[in-house]
Amino acid sequence: MRQSGWLALAAASLLLGLRGPLAGGPPSAAPTPSDRERFMDDVQRRAVTFFVQCAHPETGLVRDRAGNFAPDTYDVASIAATGYGLAALPIGVRRGWIARDEAEKQAERTLRFVLGMPDKRGWMYHFVDWSTGERRWNCEVSSIDTGLLVIGALTCGQFFRGTGVERLANRLYDRLDWTWMRTNGGAKPDKLLISHGWKPEGGFLPNDWDAYCEHMFLYLLGLGARRDPLPAGSWTAWKRGRFEYDGIQAIAAGPLFWHQMSHAYYDFRGRKDALGFDYHEEAVRATRIHRRFCAANATGRKGYGIHGWGLNACDGPDGYMAYGVPAPEDGTLAPTAALAAIMADADAALTTAMHMRDTYGSRIWGRYGFVNAYNLDRDWFDRDVIGIDLGMALLAIENHRSGLVWKMLAAHPSTRRAMDKAGFVRKG
Repeated sequence: MRQSGWLALAAASLLLGLRGPLAGGPPSAAPTPSDRERFMDDVQRRAVTFFVQCAHPETGLVRDRAGNFAPDTYDVASIAATGYGLAALPIGVRRGWIARDEAEKQAERTLRFVLGMPDKRGWMYHFVDWSTGERRWNCEVSSIDTGLLVIGALTCGQFFRGTGVERLANRLYDRLDWTWMRTNGGAKPDKLLISHGWKPEGGFLPNDWDAYCEHMFLYLLGLGARRDPLPAGSWTAWKRGRFEYDGIQAIAAGPLFWHQMSHAYYDFRGRKDALGFDYHEEAVRATRIHRRFCAANATGRKGYGIHGWGLNACDGPDGYMAYGVPAPEDGTLAPTAALAAIMADADAALTTAMHMRDTYGSRIWGRYGFVNAYNLDRDWFDRDVIGIDLGMALLAIENHRSGLVWKMLAAHPSTRRAMDKAGFVRKG
C-alpha cells in the first residue's frame, strides 16, 4: 500500500469520534445509538491504522507493540500480531478505509514473505525481527501464535477468494505438522494434547494446552486440517473445570482473553459440542463474573466499579502480567479487554469503554485508540498499545456489527470439518 494511503487513513482516524468530553468525569447522559456507532467506527479505524502503519512496508510483519502517543524504535514483530494484521485488512476494505486492490497486495506480500521465514515443521517463532523475519529474544516456536497467524491468513484468504492470497493462506495452513506438535516429535505417540511449543536449545516445552483457555481455535484448526489433522479425541482431551463467583458458574474465569480469542473467529452462538458445552454462554457468564468481581472490589481499587473492569493479560506498572479473576490482580485494567467483551455483552462493553475514554481522555486515548492498560491505584497509564489486544477488539466489534469475520472463516472448508469432528450441533 502506498504511503499516501497510510497517511490519509491515520489522519482521518484522528478526526473521527471526537465529539463530546474526552476528560473530566462520567458522561452526562447515556450514549445514543449514533454515539455508539461513531465510537465503534473510531476504535476500529484507529486499530486498522495500527495494523497499516506498524506493518513493515517490505515484509508485512506487524510490530508486537507501538507507542500510542509518540514515535518509538520498536523493531520486533510477533507472528500473532501479523495474523491479526491480515484479518484487519478485510475490515478496512469493508469499512472503506483501505482500497481493495491495495489490501490484496499487502496480504499477498505478507504471506509470500512469511512462507520464506524460518520454521519448524510449519510452526513459527513467536517474536521476529520485523524487517528480516529472524528469531528474536531467544523465543520459542509457538503453537498458539502460529495458530493466530494461520487463522488470520485463512480469514483474509476467504475475503480474497480465488486470488493468490487464498492460495498462499491455504499453503501456510497445509504445511503444519500437527502430529509432530501433538506427539512431541514422536516421543509421546499416544498424546492427544498440543504442546505449547519447541525451542532449538531444549526441545519441546514442558506444558501442553491441557485446560480451557484461549486455545479452542488452535484445536479447531487442527481438527479441520486437510493434511495431518488432529484426532477427534484431541478436542475432548483437555480439561473443562467449573468456577463459581457470586452464584454464577462458568467454565473458568481467569483473564478475559480466554473467553474472546477463539470467539473472535468461530461463532459458537447457539451451538454445543460433543460434551454438551455452549462456549458462547460460558463466555457470557465469565464476563458477568468479571464485572461483578470488579464491582464488588471497588472499595479497595480506585479503578474498579460498574464501569471499571477488564482484567486481562496486559502491561502493568511492574511489567507484563496475566491479570484475572480471582487473582492475580492489583488494580490494573485493560480497556480493549472490556471492549472485546462486546461479543458476550454488547451494552456493558460499549458503555464501559466509552466511559473509560470520556473519563480519562488523553491519558488513555491516543493515535491507535486505547492504551494497553492503566492502574489508578498507582497513577499509572501505559504509553503503548499491543497488537494482539487491538486485534481482538477490532474483530470483536466487527462481528458485533456485521459478523464479517465469523462469516469469512465459516466459509473455509476446515471450519465445517472441525465443527463436525468436535461434535458441534445446533441447540434445540
